[in-house]
Amino acid sequence: MSDWFVSTEWLAEHLKKPDVAVVDASWYLPTAGRDAQAEYLAGHLPGAVFFDIDAIADRTTTLPHMLPTPPDFAKMVGRLGIGDAMTIVVYDEAGLFSAPRVRWTFLAMGARDVKILAGGGAKWRKEGRPIETGPVARTPAHFAARLDPAAVVDFATVDRRRHDHETNIVDARPAPRFTGKEAEPRPGLKSGHIPGSFNVPSGELVAADGQMKPAAQLRKIFAEAGVDLQAPLITSCGSGITAAVVALGLEIAGARDVAVYDGSWAEWGARPGAAIER
Repeated sequence: MSDWFVSTEWLAEHLKKPDVAVVDASWYLPTAGRDAQAEYLAGHLPGAVFFDIDAIADRTTTLPHMLPTPPDFAKMVGRLGIGDAMTIVVYDEAGLFSAPRVRWTFLAMGARDVKILAGGGAKWRKEGRPIETGPVARTPAHFAARLDPAAVVDFATVDRRRHDHETNIVDARPAPRFTGKEAEPRPGLKSGHIPGSFNVPSGELVAADGQMKPAAQLRKIFAEAGVDLQAPLITSCGSGITAAVVALGLEIAGARDVAVYDGSWAEWGARPGAAIER
């Protein structure tokens, strides 16, 4: 076990402990043509509950999967049987794609111990470990949600801090979307990036086996992109999912001041008057 990950071996040994909650955090881009919840019902890690990123969210906005209020989050995850004092192990079936977002969400809401399963569901399956089908009903639990204001930033904060010559804004989208050469997958969004931001595509941080690259490699990637790990950092992406992958990579690389722009390009690219660089 590390500060960020648990191994499949560790999870297999602790799977049935009542203070360990396993969470399938799988989510896919709308263009992927995959149904994460249907795939969960067809097969998931034993005892895992499904965290629906689009449902455990602020339903009063048109922006996708924004953080819900702490009371709403507490109710929804409490019904899943997840308490804030438990060891929460999240995984996804893409290796390392949406699990960091769910880990970040739990931590932002006050969970004390949240880990990611190294290698995700793919590694678990490759090792021939047991899989269950159908829904899982855990005993309802108490989650005392308290939002960490340092974990998340909004449009106004990003717009203000991009001028301070200290904050580094790191965009996790693929380079063609960042430069504006490729259209956004969500209709109605302008192309380009937040002026002055740096581009570190989230996929560059993940190894072929679905695990995060070693810290030394991460530091090299960030340095080559011009990112200062000692600066205040804000991560962004298309809709706040892979921004959490980059935030995790920054943490592992040694950064200490990292926040996620929850609205990300889904908000910035649709906002009238928002400054855009191409």
